[in-house]
This record gives sequence, C-alpha cells and structure tokens, in this order.
Amino acid sequence: MTSESFRLPVMMSTLCGSNNRRMIWQEANHTSPNQKSQIMLKNYFKIAIAVLKRKKFFTFISLFGISVTLTILMVLTAFIDKVVNDRYPDKKRDRLLYMNGIELRGPHSINGGTASLYFFDHYVKRLKIPEKIAVSSRIDQANAYVRDKKIRVAYKYTNDAFWDVLDFEFLEGKPFNRQQVENGEHVAVISEDTKKSYFGDLPSVVGKYIESDNVQYRVSGVVRNVPQTLYMIYSDIYLPYTVSKKDTKSTSYMGDYTAIIMAPSKEMLPAMKDEFDEMAGRLPVTDKQYDRVYCHADTFITGYVRTGHEEKSGVAIALTAIAVFVLLVMLLPTLNLININITRIMERSSEIGVRKAFGASSGTLVYQFIIENLILTFLGGVIGVILSLVVIHFINAAELIDNLELSLNTSVLFFALLTCLVFGLLSGVYPAWRMSRLNVVTALKA
Repeated sequence: MTSESFRLPVMMSTLCGSNNRRMIWQEANHTSPNQKSQIMLKNYFKIAIAVLKRKKFFTFISLFGISVTLTILMVLTAFIDKVVNDRYPDKKRDRLLYMNGIELRGPHSINGGTASLYFFDHYVKRLKIPEKIAVSSRIDQANAYVRDKKIRVAYKYTNDAFWDVLDFEFLEGKPFNRQQVENGEHVAVISEDTKKSYFGDLPSVVGKYIESDNVQYRVSGVVRNVPQTLYMIYSDIYLPYTVSKKDTKSTSYMGDYTAIIMAPSKEMLPAMKDEFDEMAGRLPVTDKQYDRVYCHADTFITGYVRTGHEEKSGVAIALTAIAVFVLLVMLLPTLNLININITRIMERSSEIGVRKAFGASSGTLVYQFIIENLILTFLGGVIGVILSLVVIHFINAAELIDNLELSLNTSVLFFALLTCLVFGLLSGVYPAWRMSRLNVVTALKA
C-alpha cells in the first residue's frame, strides 16, 4: 500500500470523526485508478465543509465579504449588460452611427453641445452613403394635468426617419409620417407608461388628445417604454420637429439635436464613417474666435462613453475606470480572505505535518487547499447571487432610472462564475504556498 493511500484517511478521520473512518479508508484503498481522482475531490469537499464548521465566525466573515463583493459586481454587470446588449429599439446597431454632439474650439474659447437642424440639413444629409438619418432633439420637461393632477413628462422632437431607423414596438396606432411632419401637424407618439398615467385603463387612446407644454396633441401611436439610459432615444412623448417653438432657422452649427445615421448594410458602416469624418474635417469655421470643429459619428459603445467631442473617444477611460472600480471592490475582501486563510493554516499545522509525514507532496497540499478555497468562494457566490436578486428587485421596484429593468441573465451569471474562480484563486494561492512550506517537525509540534 502506497503512502498516498494513507493520507486522506488519516486526515479525514481527524477532521470528520471516527464514525466515517471505515468508509473513507475503503474509498481510498478499494478503488480503481480511474476513480481515484473523483474520490480525492469528494474527500476534499468533505474536508472543506469540516474546516468551515470549525470556526463559524471566520467562515461568516469570509462568506460575507465574498457575497457582498459579488453582489456589487453583479449589479454593476447587470447594468452594463442592459445598456450594451439590450437592443430595443435600435436593433440595427451594426448599421448605425450615433452623433450626439459637436464642439467649436479656439485658442481661448470652447463651445460644445448638440448640433443644429441647419448642420444636419446642409452637411450630414448631403452624404452619399447614409440610407436614412434619424434626427431628434434633446429631452425637455413639461407638465401635463389630468383630473387636477400634475404629471411630469419628458418630450422630444423628431423627424419622420426616426421611426424608420429605429424599430419601436407599437402597442397601438402608428408613427407620424413625413407629410404630417412637413405640415406641422400637432400629433404625438407616446410611451405605454404615459398612456397609463394620462389616460388610465382606456383600451385604446389613438385619436385622443394629450397636453404637453400647454399644447394639445392628437395621439397617433403608443410604443413600448424605452429605458432612460438610451438618452438619444428615450422620451415619454415624441413630437414632429416642425411644431417646436424654438428657432429652427439658425445657421449656427450649435443647436438642440442629435442624429442616428443608418448605413445600407453593416458592410458599408466603415465607409460611411470615413465619409462622415472626411466631411467633418472640411467644415468651414466662420466665427473668428474658433479655428476647429469637432464632431464624430460613432458606433454605439464609443458614442455612449465619449466624454468630449475631441479626438479621444473615451473608451479607454471608461474601461480603465471600470477596471479600477472592480479592483478596489475585490482588493479588500481578497486581502481579508488571505489573512483568514493564513490563520486557518496555522491552526491546521498538525494536520499538515501528518500528511507530510505520510509522504504528501507540496503540490498535493497546494492543490487541496486551493480546492477548499474555491469551494468556500463558490458558496459565497451562491449567497451573492441570491443577494443580487434581492437588490435588483428593489432597484427595479424603486424605479431609480425610468423604464430600466435589470435582470440576471446568462451573461451576468457567467461573469459571476468567472469572478468566483478568479477570487478563489487570488485569495488561495499565497496561503496554499505558505501551507506547502511548513516544516514537518515544526508542524507536528504545533
């Protein structure tokens, strides 16, 4: 019988009690070679559970740190996943470029913001590649009154192409068309929440009137809610831009509008971006206090995180900020778990000495301890998933961000699994190495 056959039975009888000794001995000595690794993993699991039960306070502190850390990261991941992967209503993102701002720069002056209708009509719409250009204004707020109750609503102005570029789900009715926009008709498309708030439980509201900014508009359609995180698209009420009270005749580059530009196909997207960049580089500057115009038509992610309108997109800054946040969130519980693990190692020095005396190699001890730590981490991960579900439920119920519904989908759960693995390895490797370096004689005397 080899020394390996003695290691696990001796250790398990110490940790789990004499009642399990016969069973563990038989498992270690009367199995085929193909079953040996499975039995070792099974016994490592039993050892891990026994160790966790020894010091319940330390176990609680470890699980608390792991679960809270994972909860924070999972909620953050659920938010990022919602923003990045939820493609309603801009389902054709692989064909779209987003222009959300323009900036005039000079030696002593900077004027940044959104663009004017003049800019889109005289420059962007003259590009040859774009198939359609959805133009919409920034969000404005207005009060609507229903049965002496004030309702705060967000509204924006759009062109008719807005409904062709974006794939809104119409619950009833239809969008306003080009003729209605050109005629300046007082028509509106409203969100399902606005319908419920303003009209109550009416089965259909198409043809009825809603008030916004002291003007009555006839409802032409009702669309499914858009989350507020899609700031270029979100609104409660959508109106034709020709009914706006603001000056639409200005020849300035600066204004109140953004645009989503659609290519004929996703293969044409790079060429369309090159054409836009070439046009932007040739924009004339008539105001003497400025000497450069910055504007970009970006893919969704780049446009979403762009911090300014200069050459830097902001993607690197956003990724760095997320990485630093994740590192800071994980650093403290990782260090805490390392210290707890080292304390546990010192308490288990006699067990380690026995195993080494029976021939256990340093590699075997390291492997065992990392498996134990991963089990602890995954137990904390399960608790973290449950806590995340609770936190996400309260975030959704509180409606902190309009129409934003977070969820734990497969992508978020995969991230949680990956985080548990990384967390378990980071907090387990150094203590495991310390365990493997213990001297046999010193360990047995402890």
